[in-house]
Amino acid sequence: MKKLSFAIAALSLATSAAFVSTSATAEVTANAAVTSNYIWRGVTQTGNEAAVSGGIDYSAESGFYAGTWVSNVSGGTELDLYGGFGADINESMSYDVGFIYYAYTDLDDADFSEIYGNLTFSGLTLGLAVLTSSAADYDVADSVYASADYALALSNEAEVNFHIGSGSGDASYDALDFGVSLSKDNFTFGVSKSDIENAGNADDVKFYVAYSVDIAM
Repeated sequence: MKKLSFAIAALSLATSAAFVSTSATAEVTANAAVTSNYIWRGVTQTGNEAAVSGGIDYSAESGFYAGTWVSNVSGGTELDLYGGFGADINESMSYDVGFIYYAYTDLDDADFSEIYGNLTFSGLTLGLAVLTSSAADYDVADSVYASADYALALSNEAEVNFHIGSGSGDASYDALDFGVSLSKDNFTFGVSKSDIENAGNADDVKFYVAYSVDIAM
């Protein structure tokens, strides 16, 4: 799904936001990215500072995929481990379901995991993520994040992505976030806003620019 608005940038995160697309043969790929601000679900993960990330993904002909992704965050490092299954329903519709574990070094009570599902049709992706474990003892199952993303291809091979998400429960802060990004030639420029007000995440508009590359292995 990836991840980050910068993951939305890198994965067009994801987004972010299936983590992988089905292909004719099994393959292993890698990715690397840099962003001026790592934003995830409208919240900066780096205190509005830059981030460097990278990951490795395996995808099989069956639609099964698994991977890992790592990035610096404020006060430590984030390591994501995920796996799932994605497939086409018809020529214009596909789905993706999976599990992801977020681990953080040097950060107490920060690790958590989610199950997620995405349904994509005609450029629109509807997603739902449900908390399944939390080192901070958040209420699992009751913490849910729902999102909608729309990708619009432009004639100059650029793409505009529109995003809106809503979280409920302890882990999601009962918050709303939305953003717009423009991607072309591996560059992404985006704008994101959330109604969360806490340390380093004031209720203001955040801008970011990111560059990402995919590497065949």
